[in-house]
Amino acid sequence: MRKFAAALAVTLTLIATTLIAIGPRADASQTAAGFSTSYQRIPGADGIEIGAVVLTPTGQGDGPFPLVVMPSSWGVPNVEYVGQGAKLATAGFQVISYSSRGFWDTGGGIDIAGPPTVADVSKVIDWADVHTPADTGRVAAVGISYGAGTSLLAAVKDPRIKAVGAMSGWADLISSLDPNDTVALQAVAGLLALGNVTGRPGPEMASLQTKFVTGDFDGAIAEAKQLSPVRSAATMVDQINARKPAVFLANAFEDSIFPPSQYTDFFTALTGPKRLLLAHGDHATPEASGAVGLPNETWDELAGWLRHYLTGADNGADTEAPVQLKSQRGVWRGYANWAAVGQERTSYLTKAGALQGNESTGWSRAIGAGVPTVADSGVALVSGALQGLLSIPTGVATPLVDRTFAGVWSAPAFDRAAVVNGSPKVHLTVKPSAASTSLFAYLYDVDALGVGSLISHKPYTLRGATPGKAVPLDVRLEATSWEVPAGHHLVLVVDTVDPRYLGRSVIGSTVTFSSPAGDPSWVSVPVAA
Repeated sequence: MRKFAAALAVTLTLIATTLIAIGPRADASQTAAGFSTSYQRIPGADGIEIGAVVLTPTGQGDGPFPLVVMPSSWGVPNVEYVGQGAKLATAGFQVISYSSRGFWDTGGGIDIAGPPTVADVSKVIDWADVHTPADTGRVAAVGISYGAGTSLLAAVKDPRIKAVGAMSGWADLISSLDPNDTVALQAVAGLLALGNVTGRPGPEMASLQTKFVTGDFDGAIAEAKQLSPVRSAATMVDQINARKPAVFLANAFEDSIFPPSQYTDFFTALTGPKRLLLAHGDHATPEASGAVGLPNETWDELAGWLRHYLTGADNGADTEAPVQLKSQRGVWRGYANWAAVGQERTSYLTKAGALQGNESTGWSRAIGAGVPTVADSGVALVSGALQGLLSIPTGVATPLVDRTFAGVWSAPAFDRAAVVNGSPKVHLTVKPSAASTSLFAYLYDVDALGVGSLISHKPYTLRGATPGKAVPLDVRLEATSWEVPAGHHLVLVVDTVDPRYLGRSVIGSTVTFSSPAGDPSWVSVPVAA
């Protein structure tokens, strides 16, 4: 199977490069700007060979040309970026799109963006310096998903990288795949399966998946937490800030693999040139079409970013609002920083199930745990894509949410349209009857009939809790930009089971919500001014 995968990768690459090469602008003898292509085997770290598509500008002088290095996504071969690479090469960039270590036609084993995978980026730059008309003093690392995470990490290690384009990636690996100690089960299972089909697991991945498939989830989590820091650019932000590469980040609000809040934190911590684009959709859906060369807002913005920071083009890329959010209705709004996207509006939870402006304390209410309700976050890679591509939200009929197994709180209807912009927050006091319990908070936009559209959600798992002891919790939901029509209202639902995640709730146990005096329970929703 692996030999077949490698052969197929080479075949796909040759087909793609042949199609590009026979295009009308691939002839180097023409004076019009174009590009030539070739398939190359590039020496990587530890002596492996990297399968790469190399696109070199033609009809644009002898160079040197700024270099764009594009490591592939998890499970995707080097043809992933040839459509966008063709545009960049025609615009005067030397482009190298390659299969990441352990996948398809590149040697080695999958090390989950470990040091060898990151070192491969530098090896590709070294090769380009000798074998192409690239200017290796002006380099960008650009990628989607796994390629995005690799690109950010490479910028930490290689000072030649002056710009980064990291789309649908991660800055904090463990907070992405194990948010609040709650494993993103569907995402992790999908990544492991795809890695085995399209690549060769290295020791790190093999060890993790053995623990995962044999049910040693605690062991897998512990091992992942050990591996995460060296694989997370968020732990190296001081080094990035010292070099100040121009960092372009893009993600989807409903990304089920690398959710956006870890990107907003990372963006806020950066002190150099930076841009953050967030739009609705699931993993990679906002930019996937652009990778193959189709018109795409994210890639268009990134191309302008690269032109400015690698060539000095005076195109205004450095003057636009650094934060750009696209609502579910397709409206882009710009902000100076993440803190400016919305003003917090706090509502307090009541025993009767209302969200109100005044504090309500002294009450408690118990629900059964371990039993699902009709409220959930949808299916990984599907539900978010439906929202982003077809404007079909993850819905719920709020009257059908069983109050025996969920806490439900409703706010008054908006008298005018509003935009929920940013990361809603929930503060609760909970008393579990079991040592381990998972909670899932959902914020819905609900119409007059009680039909809700999921705005945001977040899991939180209590592990090693003392049964019967109340503990305060602060849960930050995922970032969003959501237009709520006049007449609609917000509903907060908190239950204990979500099929997307590896929950720890025990059937037959209970969770008691309360609002003690001096520490009321509340939800804070950021609303655009």
